[in-house]
Parts: sequence; structure tokens; C-alpha cells
Amino acid sequence: MNDEKKLKKTSPEDIYETFFSDAAKTKSFLNLVSFQPFVDTADAVSAASACIEGKVSKSLKSFLKKLTKKQHLEKSESFAVADKALGLNIKETVPKFPCTVVQDSKTNELFRGVRQYIEELMEDVSSENAVSASDLHAMQLGLSHSLSRYKLKFSADKVDTMVIQAVGLLDELDKEINIYAMRVKEWYGWHFPEMQRILGDSAQYCRVVLTCGFRTNIKDSDLSSFIEDEAVEAALKEAAEISMGTDITDTDITNIQCLAEQVLSMTEYRTQLFEYLKNRMNAIAPNLSILLGELVGARLISHAGSLMNLAKQPASTVQILGAEKALFRALKTKHDTPKYGLIYHASLIGQAQPKNKGKVSRMLAAKAALGIRVDALSDSATADTTIGYEGRAKVEARIRQLEGGGGASSISTFNKKGVLTAEKTTAYNPTVARAAAATPAYNASTDVVLDEDKVLGEDSKTKKRPRQDDEEGQQDEAPKKKKKDKKKKRSSSLGAGEAEEEVEESADAKAAAKKAKKEKKEKRKSKE
Repeated sequence: MNDEKKLKKTSPEDIYETFFSDAAKTKSFLNLVSFQPFVDTADAVSAASACIEGKVSKSLKSFLKKLTKKQHLEKSESFAVADKALGLNIKETVPKFPCTVVQDSKTNELFRGVRQYIEELMEDVSSENAVSASDLHAMQLGLSHSLSRYKLKFSADKVDTMVIQAVGLLDELDKEINIYAMRVKEWYGWHFPEMQRILGDSAQYCRVVLTCGFRTNIKDSDLSSFIEDEAVEAALKEAAEISMGTDITDTDITNIQCLAEQVLSMTEYRTQLFEYLKNRMNAIAPNLSILLGELVGARLISHAGSLMNLAKQPASTVQILGAEKALFRALKTKHDTPKYGLIYHASLIGQAQPKNKGKVSRMLAAKAALGIRVDALSDSATADTTIGYEGRAKVEARIRQLEGGGGASSISTFNKKGVLTAEKTTAYNPTVARAAAATPAYNASTDVVLDEDKVLGEDSKTKKRPRQDDEEGQQDEAPKKKKKDKKKKRSSSLGAGEAEEEVEESADAKAAAKKAKKEKKEKRKSKE
């Protein structure tokens, strides 16, 4: 820098117009002092990544030491730095560096001008370390590509991309295998419909189609290589002899066998893909795999987008991840929210009783959230699976406690290297708790009494009155009964006489009615 005093007097807003309005002004203000190229691409990538992180690389440290020896720098001179963290690290790593390190708004404007006219400054013919514009462009392009590949390879967010792709392909393969297998059963079922009832496994069904072809060849074929149960094999051969299916041609059986071969090849590839997924999950998220299983853990990572995104979620979100539609529907309709999402398919929740699945899923999600954070944020080369084994053991102990079978049992040690301990807690029994609780005794002194003498007197009177009433009632009951009996006898005698009179009157009325009818008939006849 040729005119440092003028720079100090100029405000940061006017620096660009004063010194960097064109290339000529920039060359008159700034000169190339020293330039040291990188040894190779690896050295350039390591130095660039260290500068991004605010650290001093080995090449930068050696360059600064050489610069102090050659140029004989003084304390009055200032050394501009674009990053404040880098300036602090320069002071620490190079303690004998004489210049004062500066980083402020003016230095930002200086670096802005340097970036704009870097090609013109590097082409300075008077300098020994001049670099052409074409060479500088090639260096920038190579460094940018290498740095991008380095970031893509070692980024924590990009490592789990393989898991996300693998679990997505696994789900698609399951759908395709089911569709193709159902098509084979429906197609071959016209020829041998009874085989679908005997063989439920799609792989075995396709192997029989490939091995035998027509149903007439089944009785002479040896199917023990893929059908282990002899009873099933015998039932299949017996059904083939008496089958009600239609006959098909050689072309039909050829096409059916081609489709069955596709089903078997996809099934084999599915097993290979699942093994690959297990290995990747054990390398990326071992604690999550121990707690939830490889498939459920991979689905959680895929649903969250990455392992780091999943590690940022709380345990409550991990618990219902995958059930967002049901959650928002419940919140909208003011119903109960879901208790589990993708975590429902974990083996530990499957072991629990239906009434305890909500409690187990909540505890398992809490342990899984801790394991995910250890997997995502740990820097150690070897995976620490202590949290995963401890969490699984505690969840299993909690399941036994909820079922009432092992409330006081201690946690078994899964991890040989780690020491796993747990406090023994007894299961809560309501009947035992009620019996153990002391029943409160009745305290008569707390009763409120107005006047004891009056109350006692009234009680004594009221107690005597019922006895007197009972005696008087017993005395009056005898004559009353006699009167009632007399009345009943009189009414019975009267009733019998009245009944006889009523019968006689009804007989006379009937006779009179008959006479009236006869007279009417005689009158009609006489008129005729």
C-alpha cells in the first residue's frame, strides 16, 4: 500500500470510489509484494478449508515467517485480515509477528477492491512473482472444484444420503414384488387354482412354477429343496392330480415363468439391499439402530431429511414423526392426538400390550432422541453404543414393570464394556397400597353439640313414645278385627242373595226377547 495516511483519513464509504474506481488507480495504490503458490491441490484444499474455519494452516504459517524475515516488518505497520477469528489465531500461532493485525470496515472495502482487480494486480510485470490471468483462472477453477468435492464427501448432512435412498428403494421394491407376485398367482391360478391356498409364500409359489411348469409335472418333481414341510408337499401333489383348473399352452407357461423369474430376482435383490441398509445404519447411527431397529431408524432419517435434522427434533416430535396428518386433524377437530407415528413399528412397542403402547412409545422416543444426538454429534472414530444399550435395557425393564411381571428386576447388562446399573423399583399395587394406608380413626370430640340436657331429654321422650303407641295399638286391634269380620259376613250373605236375584232377572229378560222375535216372524209370514 503506497499511501497509508490517505487511507486513514478516508471514510469506509468513500474508499472504493477513491482507490478502486478503475484498474489504474488500484495499481497506483496497491503493489504485489510476495506470492507463494501451493504445492499441490491437496495443500490448497487444506489451506482453504482452514481459512474458512478461521484456522492457520501450515503453509500460511511458513509464508508469514518468511515474509517477516525478507521484508523486515515493523510494529508500526498494520496487517489487514478479512476474518477476525483468523487474525486472533495468527497472533497465537505466530507470536513473533511484528505487525498489528487489523480487521474492520476499512479492511472489508480493501479486500473488495483486491477481489475485483486480482487479475490486474497479479500481472504486475515489475514483480518477480507475476502470474498471468489464464493461470490464475485455472488455479481458481481447480481449487473450487476440489473444495466442493471435499465438502460433499465429508459433510455430515450428506453421509446419510445413502440410507435415505436405500430405504426409499426398499419400500418401492416391496410394492413391486407384491404386485408381480399377485399377478403370477392370478395368471397361474387359471391352470392350478388350488396351489394358492396350499402355498402362501410368494417365493415358494414362483419356484414351483419355474421348476414344474404344468401342474401334471408336479407329482413327479422333487420339491423338498424349497418346501421343507413334507405334509405341504404331499398336499400340493395330491391337489395337482385332482385340480379343476383349465389347460394352458406352452407359450402361456413360458410367459408365466418369465414373470415368476422376475419376482425371484427382485426378492434376492431386496435381501441384498436390506443387508446393505443394515451395515450403513450400524455405521452411521448405531444407537438408533439398537433402540428402534435398522428399518425404522432409516425411515425416521428419511422422513426428517437427514440425521442432523432428526437430531434437532425433541423426543415428542420423534414420537409422532410420520403421523402429522392425524395430528393436525386431531388438533382441528379437538380430539385426542396420536400417540405414535413411524416409531410404532419398532420391536419394543410390538412387545408391549395395547394399553401400554402409548407409555412405551413415549419412553422409547425419549431414549431414541438421546441416541440420535450422540450418533449425529459425536466426533469419535469408534461408535459409542453405551447409550443405545442402556436405553433399550431400561425400556425393556419398564415394559416388564407395566405388565406386572418384573417391576423389581434390575436391568440386564447388554454391553460388556460398559457398566449398566439401575435402581430396583417395586410395581405399584392399588390393593396393597390401600391396605397399608392407615384408616383415620373417628374423633367424637370434634362433633358439634348445642345443649346436651335438652337433647338427651328429647331423645328419652321420643324413645318412650313408640313403646306406648305400640301397646295402645295392640289393645285396639282386637275389637277392630271383630267389626271387620262381621261386615265381611254381612256383605257375603247380601252378595249371595243379590246374585240369585240377578240370575232370575236375566232369565226372564231372555224369555221375553225370544217371544218378541217369534211374534215378529209370524207378522212377516202373515203379510206375505
